[in-house]
Amino acid sequence: MTTEYLPRSAAPAKVPFPARMGARAAVVVQVLMSVSFLAASSAPTPLYAIYQEQLHLTQFTVTVVFAAYALALLAALLIIGSLSDHLGRRAVILGALTLETAAMIVFAVSGSAAELISARILQGVATGAATAALGAALADLAPRRAPLVNSVAPIIGMAVGALGSAALAASAPAPAMEVFVILIAVFALLLVAALFLPESAVRRPGALKSLRISVFVPPAARKALLVASPVLIAVWAIGGFVLSLGPSLARVQTGSASPMVGGWLVFALTSSGAVAVFTFGRRPAARVLVGGAAALLSGVAVTLGAVVAGQPVLLFLGVVVAGAGFGTGFQGAMRTVMPLAKASERASLLSTVYVISYLAMSVPAIAAGLLASMWGIELTAIVVGGIVIVLSALALGGMLRQSKAER
Repeated sequence: MTTEYLPRSAAPAKVPFPARMGARAAVVVQVLMSVSFLAASSAPTPLYAIYQEQLHLTQFTVTVVFAAYALALLAALLIIGSLSDHLGRRAVILGALTLETAAMIVFAVSGSAAELISARILQGVATGAATAALGAALADLAPRRAPLVNSVAPIIGMAVGALGSAALAASAPAPAMEVFVILIAVFALLLVAALFLPESAVRRPGALKSLRISVFVPPAARKALLVASPVLIAVWAIGGFVLSLGPSLARVQTGSASPMVGGWLVFALTSSGAVAVFTFGRRPAARVLVGGAAALLSGVAVTLGAVVAGQPVLLFLGVVVAGAGFGTGFQGAMRTVMPLAKASERASLLSTVYVISYLAMSVPAIAAGLLASMWGIELTAIVVGGIVIVLSALALGGMLRQSKAER
């Protein structure tokens, strides 16, 4: 209850809830939350080889475990992506952190494919809820920096999660448990910090009505999203492949069974993406988007050449170049689309952007898992990479034609 309409004598002497942190501190905490959610999402990737050995999983089962996360996240975005526009950002963030902590606990005790899938589903729902709420909250508190932060924080998170998990997998006695024990502690601390977050959104009625499958794009942003979508599809298709089957490809190409090989491959993609975003983040969004498509096309082409020639060094070099396209393509799309939404439309539009992204990440990954079981990982990589090259070329051609038409 607020005291705004109460007489002074009726107002309580003290506010029972702890004081909220300031806007700057809140932005820092929310960025840490975004990084942590995506670090947790990539943490299982270097562990897949361990799960395959211990639980006798096939390549297809591995991609099902991976895709369960992406599809659950997608469902969360579709159903509850706009919930923070009604209940407020902080309430949704608190719920997402609680669910994510539960997912980490299930991961820590998992002993079967079914339990891994269950943990991934919980994690996907939590991350989907958090992605929309945190992205919108950052746009509320720091509108100028939000597009950059919302595009680079997930990339940094995936890099940290993959490499940290790989390091533990290579040295810890029980990495499949220890990785998630650490993450449980991280999310418990973030849950406490979330209690002190300020509320940055004006609550609106209609929360229950918003809990339905819907994709909303404000009229002002529709043309921009149509232009950006091919790039989003291409960057997340290659991201999904690297995050699900990348470690297997790295082991075959290098002949090494070390989990660090897969961790370094994911790190090569994501870290170069983060560096590229910071380097080109202030350039016009259209140029960043075009540059991202070009870098992705070039990097994937080099990667495929390395797979055919059996050159591990060239493989990592190609992934680094593709990573630059991954980061700038995603950031260029975010900067092109998100500024066109009103404050009350931000969470819904951001959810739509992520729906496109995670569909592009999950569907090709499932298909790649099936193909890898039949054709092998290297031929599958060539097929997936070829599709990404075609998408990148089409997107690049479309954007260049639009740029000429607008001159």
